Amino acid sequence: MMSQSTLPTARRSVFSRLMYAIWQHRTLYLMLLPGLLYFIVFRYGPLYYTQIAFKEFSPTLGVEGSPWVGFKYILEFFNSYYFSQLMTNTLIISLAKLIFGLPLAIILAIALAETRLKLLRSSVQTITYLPHFLSWIVMAGVLLALFSPSEGLVNKGLGLVGQSPISFLTDPRYFVGILVGSDVWKETGWSAILYLAALMSIDPSLYEAAEMDGATRWQRIWHISLPGMLNVIVLVTLLRLGGILDAGFTQVFALYSLPVYSVSDIIDTWVYRQGIQNFQLSVAAAVGLFKGVIGLILVVVANRIARKVAGSGLY
Repeated sequence: MMSQSTLPTARRSVFSRLMYAIWQHRTLYLMLLPGLLYFIVFRYGPLYYTQIAFKEFSPTLGVEGSPWVGFKYILEFFNSYYFSQLMTNTLIISLAKLIFGLPLAIILAIALAETRLKLLRSSVQTITYLPHFLSWIVMAGVLLALFSPSEGLVNKGLGLVGQSPISFLTDPRYFVGILVGSDVWKETGWSAILYLAALMSIDPSLYEAAEMDGATRWQRIWHISLPGMLNVIVLVTLLRLGGILDAGFTQVFALYSLPVYSVSDIIDTWVYRQGIQNFQLSVAAAVGLFKGVIGLILVVVANRIARKVAGSGLY
C-alpha cells in the first residue's frame, strides 16, 4: 500500500500529467471554452436563483434574505384553475408537433436519398431547410400575410369561391392547427438533414446486395434504410420528449392573442406573464422548476424505454 507520505507526491504527479495533457491539446480546449462558458453562465449559474421558488422573494431583501415558504407556490399552481388548462395545451401542441413533424422529416430524408437527380435533390433540400433560419417574428409576419381576415392570401382565395373570410389567428378552432402546421413547415427540412446524414452513413454494399437478391425499392427502404436510421430517430425522439413541455414559447408568444388563450396559453407564456408582467417572480420560478423536473424525469424514462425497445439510448 502507498504510505501517507507518498500520497501528496502521487497527487502532484497525476495533476502534472493532467496539466501536460491539457497543454498538449490546448487548441481543442480553447475551441471548447466558449461552449463551456455559455453553459456555466447561462445554464448552471442561474441555478443559484432557483431557490426563490421556495421563498417569498422580495427584491429589497434579496435572495438570501427573503423568507422561506417551501412548496407553497408549487402547490398553489397544482391547485389552480390554470394547471389543467396549461398542461393540456402544452402537451397537445408539443405532441402534435412531434407526431406530425417526425414522420414527415423521415419521409423527406428518404425521398431525398432515393432521388437520382442531384439538381432536384439539392434544390428541394435547400428550399425545405431555409425556413429554419427565419425567426418566429418573421414567420409571424408571413402567417399574418397568409391568414389575415382582410388582406390574407388564404381569405382572398376563399372570397373567390364565395366563402366568407375566416379569422384563423383568432379562432380557437384553427389556431392550434396553424401553430403545428407552421412549425412543421419551418423545421421539417432542417430535421431531415439529420436523418439524411444517417442514411449517407449506411454501407452502399447493403443496397447492392439487396438489389441483386431481387429486393424492391420499398423493401430496401424498409429493411435497410429505416433500421440504419433507427439510432438517430431514437436520439431525436428522446430529445424531443425531454422537451415535451417546451411547446415553443417564441412561436406562441408571437402569434397568440386573448381570444385563443383557451387553446394556446402554455406553461412558458403563463410563466412570462406572471414573472415579467405581474412581477410574481417566486411563482414563475416555482412553475419553471416544476417544468424542468418533469422534463428530466421524461428524459430518464424515455431513455430506459428506448434502450429496451431499440437497444440504444441517449446515454
